[in-house]
Amino acid sequence: MNRIRTTLLPPLLAIVFAALLCAVALLISGASPLTALGAMVGQLGRGTTAVDTVNTAAIYYLVAIAAAIGFQMKLFNIGIEGQYRLAACVAAIVGGSLTLPPVLHALVIVVVGMLVGAMWAGIPALLKAYRGVSEVISTIMLNAVATGVIAFLIRPQAFGVLQGNNLTTAPIPPSGQVPGVDTGAGVIFGLSALAVVVGFSYWFLLNRTRFGFELRASGESPTAATAGGVNAKRMVIIALVLSGAVAGLAGLPEVLGRDFAYTLNSPQGYGFTGLAIALLGRNHPVGVAFGALLWSFLDKSAVALDNVGVARDSVLIMQGSVVLSVVVAYEIARRYELAAEQRRVSAQLRSVPVTEKEPVG
Repeated sequence: MNRIRTTLLPPLLAIVFAALLCAVALLISGASPLTALGAMVGQLGRGTTAVDTVNTAAIYYLVAIAAAIGFQMKLFNIGIEGQYRLAACVAAIVGGSLTLPPVLHALVIVVVGMLVGAMWAGIPALLKAYRGVSEVISTIMLNAVATGVIAFLIRPQAFGVLQGNNLTTAPIPPSGQVPGVDTGAGVIFGLSALAVVVGFSYWFLLNRTRFGFELRASGESPTAATAGGVNAKRMVIIALVLSGAVAGLAGLPEVLGRDFAYTLNSPQGYGFTGLAIALLGRNHPVGVAFGALLWSFLDKSAVALDNVGVARDSVLIMQGSVVLSVVVAYEIARRYELAAEQRRVSAQLRSVPVTEKEPVG
């Protein structure tokens, strides 16, 4: 019963609290919460909104799992933004310069993306492990560095191609492209399946392997883990490198399924959104999946708010309210559980009979 309460109560509280905050914000703006919600839900049946929601949710899931891997070690990989963008850029450059058989070509591009993401995350990992540099500071700085490196790589003098007013990498030939699933209302990216593979692998790694146990143990208590024989430096490096490798996959569904190149106009901001979704899903693969779908739904259906006279920016209030609600709800649940544990310990102590001490000597 206690486990059910601690598992179900926080998300239920979060949903109720977020709904109340959003409703109050809409009422203050003079809009009807029910009208806004109905318009957003109805938008899923129009055009490619539903397919776009699935595609974006898959990308959000990948970056959120990358963040969750770091969170398991109490590490904040703020550099996911730079890792996935640089990985997508380099992978597109390699993919556009190779001629390989169809499946092998796409596989090489995916591996390159993972390696670049892992290598870029390895820099703050080494700084953290051997110099004690905060991963928050180093990864934020590397985001800016990654932007500069990308700008250098896609210059016409380097690997870029000028198409109109846009700079892009050389197009990836059909052998390196990954076909999607045509639903009649849009095409689901073929590499969206990576979200399922990564989610299962993440669950298996954490719950069915020794490494997963050591990862969680190191995050809960580094001192106790070290006393138990766990190499703290090694765990920091592996966790951040693994997080970077997963982040390196996030840009590939769009590169291999829609754009077939990396351009100056390639989407940005996924990395920071992934941090919020990982927090929303409490680092659990299923929770993160629901968080990714919710966030993507809010993003893609926001266009419908204009039709009912509600500012589209209201979605930002909704997303912020959801994250805030999760933090508040889990903190309330944590304090409730701590107080309940203290009451149980006090009750057990009171039930133990007091025995007289034996005289010394």
